[in-house]
Amino acid sequence: MPRFAILALALVSAPAFAATFQAAPAARPAQTQFVARDSAWRCTDAGCVTTNATLTRPAIVCAALARQVGALSAFSVDGRAFAAEELQACNARARH
Repeated sequence: MPRFAILALALVSAPAFAATFQAAPAARPAQTQFVARDSAWRCTDAGCVTTNATLTRPAIVCAALARQVGALSAFSVDGRAFAAEELQACNARARH
């Protein structure tokens, strides 16, 4: 098997580590684009979104965003919404 075919196979079978985070700030953020910790966020009227290629824990990503924009009314990772307790812990880090 040619080397390029082996490399292509390795790249196709490699797991994807990127996660998509979505959030609904309680108040509209002052900026529409910003970096919170290691995530570049984009915010619209529909909410904020980032795709993070690092293996950062979702709770850390949520807390970093809450410190940047204030309390969140919702937060999800790859479509899985934070439970009320997780969101409450995240919002404990929110700026006031």
